[in-house]
Amino acid sequence: MNKIKKRYCAGSLIFACAVVLFTIFISIAAPQKVYATNGNGNGDAITDMTGGGDGKVADARNDGTDGLVISYNNENGNMSTPIRMLLVLTVLTLAPSILIMLTSYTRIIIVLHFVRTAIGTQTAPPNQVLIGVALILTFFIMWPTFLQVNEKAIKPLDEGTIKQQEAFEAAQGPFREFMIGQTQTKDIEMFVDISGEEYESYDDVPFTTLVPAFILSELRTAFIIGFLIYIPFIVIDMVVSSVLMSMGMMMLPPTTISLPFKILLFILADGWDLVIKGLVKTFQ
Repeated sequence: MNKIKKRYCAGSLIFACAVVLFTIFISIAAPQKVYATNGNGNGDAITDMTGGGDGKVADARNDGTDGLVISYNNENGNMSTPIRMLLVLTVLTLAPSILIMLTSYTRIIIVLHFVRTAIGTQTAPPNQVLIGVALILTFFIMWPTFLQVNEKAIKPLDEGTIKQQEAFEAAQGPFREFMIGQTQTKDIEMFVDISGEEYESYDDVPFTTLVPAFILSELRTAFIIGFLIYIPFIVIDMVVSSVLMSMGMMMLPPTTISLPFKILLFILADGWDLVIKGLVKTFQ
């Protein structure tokens, strides 16, 4: 059986090598012709790229573009469908980073994490639930901004009334308005000083400078809210720890006793309602 397997593997290898050599030989002996339009936009004139034909013939070997020409929709300013699909796939790949960095998602997910840690429930709610809640709240808060982007950039671009560069600049406007309203002045001034530029107003600050300032402000605001959430739960931990020490229960972990009291306090105060309402109000 082992000899049969060895012979089968050797025969397969020899056959594969023969196919590769035969393919290379055919490619060298009979090169394929490549055709391209002559650029008149009608699609009926065909140019031979291998050297035959009249004066309009382009030789790929002597062409400075190596025989590759990308037509920008016949110079009309709109991208063809394949290029547009490539851009859409690229945006979808970068969408998570854009969603996290340019929206309210950062502040919300950090505050929800602080809430779970302050209560002391390590896995309740689980990460999937926190991420889902943060995404839903992000879409709720950012929906007016998304509508403005759709009206000012996406629809005109789809109708062909504006070009891609104009659509990109129009899409920045609603996001700039949202981020400037949530960014602290000192953060913008810090990154402006780092960049070494001077601007007369905040509207002149470039988008690349505004984004890191917005992220820094979101982190600072989220940690401030998290600290305020921690305070009542720390008081419960201190009270429970003092009671246990006064009773001589040194070996009993205070978190075992304080956890039910913290959950009870969170329920009685309607904590989720207060946290979610407070988070949404910070963006208004």
